Amino acid sequence: MKYGLLSRIAEKQSGFSKGQRLIADYITKNYDKAAFMTAFKLGQAVGVSESTVVRFAAELGFDGYPQLQKAMQELTRSKMTSIQRIEATETRMKSDEVLSNVIACDIANIKKTLDEVPKDVFDSAVDAIVKARRVYIYGAGSCRSLALFLAYYLKIMMIDVKLMYTSSETEIFEDMLHIGSQDMAIGISFPRYSSKAVKAMNFAHSRNAPVIAITDSKISPIASSATYLLLAHCDMAAIVDSLVAPLSLINAIIVAISLKKKEEIISRLLELEKIWEDHEVYQKPEA
Repeated sequence: MKYGLLSRIAEKQSGFSKGQRLIADYITKNYDKAAFMTAFKLGQAVGVSESTVVRFAAELGFDGYPQLQKAMQELTRSKMTSIQRIEATETRMKSDEVLSNVIACDIANIKKTLDEVPKDVFDSAVDAIVKARRVYIYGAGSCRSLALFLAYYLKIMMIDVKLMYTSSETEIFEDMLHIGSQDMAIGISFPRYSSKAVKAMNFAHSRNAPVIAITDSKISPIASSATYLLLAHCDMAAIVDSLVAPLSLINAIIVAISLKKKEEIISRLLELEKIWEDHEVYQKPEA
């Protein structure tokens, strides 16, 4: 889909059958519920057959109902409030199933991410970070922790890093004032998407800086600015964002860079280990 699901439904509305109009109306008003229904369940809720639901998906240009369901889930993740997320969680799992369901969901997200990240794009992104004069990193909300984690390790590896740790739009642009084509911007954004992350990556792109977008979908608002698009699954309609797969992807970036800068890093780490020991930064194990 080149544009949003709701826009596609509105465009096709005049050509729908009576049953399809019922489905369209239900999805438009209740996409947060419909996103987690099977075709059979959606048909029951609307009062039409399962085959009508499948034909509706085809009418919108999808290969089948699973693709329509995925589009509804992407819309849901990007627009749901925290309260709606809690309500969605309650309908999907019982309280005594939370541990197993959440961990199983995280495992599935990592597996899907591994299967779908193009190795050539990943390798090119790593090379671009290594060659960059300075790396600017931005992540807002829960993604801020991922940005901080990435910046911490890049600094250890002697990469010039500017972590934009502010919620002020003006300060973000001030921090990026000197960004240019020799630099690199890394934006981390997952639903609900940060408007400031979008503006920061757009600004970097406008200054001809390569951009790595770490996000969940090709229709993510930061994807359009990306020179290197790295997608990680975060499927979990709950109050928390499932950031396990994005963190695993960031771990892979860090390890790949460490192998490319091995000699420099070893020298740096030897120096750091001496400082840490002299100043008792870490607790020594008991003899």
